[in-house]
Amino acid sequence: MTGKKPTKGLTKGNAPRALKVRVKTAKKRTLSSTLWLQRQLNDPYVHAAKKEGFRSRAAYKLAEMDDKFHFLKAGGRVVDLGAAPGGWCQIAVERVKALEGRGDKQGRVIGVDILDMEPMAGATIMKLDFLSDGADDQVKEILGGEADVVLSDMAAHATGHRQTDHLKIMALCEAAAQFATEVLSEGGTYCAKVLRGGTENELLATLKQHFKNVRHVKPAASRADSAEMYVLAQGFRKQSVESE
Repeated sequence: MTGKKPTKGLTKGNAPRALKVRVKTAKKRTLSSTLWLQRQLNDPYVHAAKKEGFRSRAAYKLAEMDDKFHFLKAGGRVVDLGAAPGGWCQIAVERVKALEGRGDKQGRVIGVDILDMEPMAGATIMKLDFLSDGADDQVKEILGGEADVVLSDMAAHATGHRQTDHLKIMALCEAAAQFATEVLSEGGTYCAKVLRGGTENELLATLKQHFKNVRHVKPAASRADSAEMYVLAQGFRKQSVESE
């Protein structure tokens, strides 16, 4: 990825067309896993990620959001929660110029995940359960100051029960949002994955107290049949937190 022009998100007009591959159900494979494999093989974002050297198709979700809302800037300090396998970190490293930048134009990226993650040039990787006691303080120590962007693509293991899964991911979003209000610089950005289900309205109400602009975003790279979407809060107001 070093030295490449920052990747633009794929759109309906420029996304590559994947082959229509059908996968037969094997004796040792369930129907759901067969359908998942078939979807992966036919996903243009999966093909594009492999071609361009990204660790996951999720890289295009962040790229598309930043293409539209411009929050990853040269010299920016980014904390990526739920970073594995590293697609979002790769985009962040490119766009904040964590490798080739100089002085105040050289950014910094910190990736945090409970899972193992391969090292990445331009990023500091922390293996850490962000919900464990003192985890936020460990990240703050490594950060050593304020962040310009806090990202959260954290997701809990799915149970198959929609409301339970929704509540679990919202707990992660709320923890990330609390962390964001503690470390963001004036005008900073918070972006997190949520699932449609109702209780995200409480998070939105809280974010609107601390950010100038709060919106839901559904990037093209997010599958249409998924309940996944992102909440994007921009224009952090530090005074709103300090006055509480």
